[in-house]
Amino acid sequence: MVRGSSDDEREQLRQVVRQFLDSSSTESEVRRLMSTDEGFDREVWLRMARELGLQGLIVPEAFGGSGVTFTELAVVLEEMGRALICSPFLATTLATAALLFSEDADAQARYLPGIADGSSIATIGFPEVDGQQRDGTGGEIIARQDGGGWVLSGTVSHVLDGTIADIVLVTAPTSLGTSLFCVLASDPGFDTIPLTVLDPTRKQARIVLDGVPATLVGTEGGAETIIRQQMIFTASAVAVEQVGGARRCLQMAVDYARQRVQFGRTIGSFQAIKHKCADLLVEIESAAAAAKLAVQSVTEHSESAGLVASLAKAYCSDAYVHAAAENIQIHGGIGFTWEHPAHLYYRRAMSTRVIAGDPDSHRARAAELIGI
Repeated sequence: MVRGSSDDEREQLRQVVRQFLDSSSTESEVRRLMSTDEGFDREVWLRMARELGLQGLIVPEAFGGSGVTFTELAVVLEEMGRALICSPFLATTLATAALLFSEDADAQARYLPGIADGSSIATIGFPEVDGQQRDGTGGEIIARQDGGGWVLSGTVSHVLDGTIADIVLVTAPTSLGTSLFCVLASDPGFDTIPLTVLDPTRKQARIVLDGVPATLVGTEGGAETIIRQQMIFTASAVAVEQVGGARRCLQMAVDYARQRVQFGRTIGSFQAIKHKCADLLVEIESAAAAAKLAVQSVTEHSESAGLVASLAKAYCSDAYVHAAAENIQIHGGIGFTWEHPAHLYYRRAMSTRVIAGDPDSHRARAAELIGI
């Protein structure tokens, strides 16, 4: 049974997380980590789990977590989007949610305690997660039974933090339908290929499986329901993260407009800049309201959760890209340089735009759900 928190408790959580990220995810640290192969700091990862309990927020208490709701997790995701943190937190959170949706107590007992205490990094290799069309290199996993167990072969691409994950959840067709499996990076036959991506702050990989032992999660043929719930959760989670990034872009733009002087005046006093910032504020607050409603719908298991999540993901994706682009424009020449962090937020905005489906696909999904 999950429990919620009061508004005051959530605000305290926000302040604690922001303080932690302000010290551990500075611009210089983000630049350092995005240039490394792993792309994150393991010491910070462990502190997140053992000092703040972030990885275990939605993990039930029986498995070492806090057992709170998606509403509390959303506070953390927004702050991480704001800080542009280099961390496998989103990927691990998505895998955690999939395990919870599976309602497989054995799998949860096996994997969730390690996730909660930071000793395990998890990710998902669902075909729909990255919103990309598969090419001829693969994208489908083949499952076969061997000696009473399962082994998997095949590839899946664009897996978030795939090169550093210890636990990977993948789907594969079986005789009873699409099924969910868990594979371990430590097992023979498991390999990863790092991918060159637009956003260097969030690594992606192609995972290659060659006869890797796998554990069935949930029931054979029961993955479609899990995937459907997972995609709603993912769309909502990414939307919340996008709001945090968009708010940071607006803050950066306003701070610069108050300092930059041209023609004897701060550029923030020019009507064109005022209108840009005012329009962004309205758009971002609208995005925040949409993301909040999506989180609430998922938390309350609302029948309209799919519709709300798709609308939120579409709107928040566009709002983040717009905010990131306008931040660059307001900064002028300096905003276009590699030395300025504005382009890092633009890259994150563009990459999150396609995670769990791009805005057009979500608008089409929303239209389908309302019968248009």
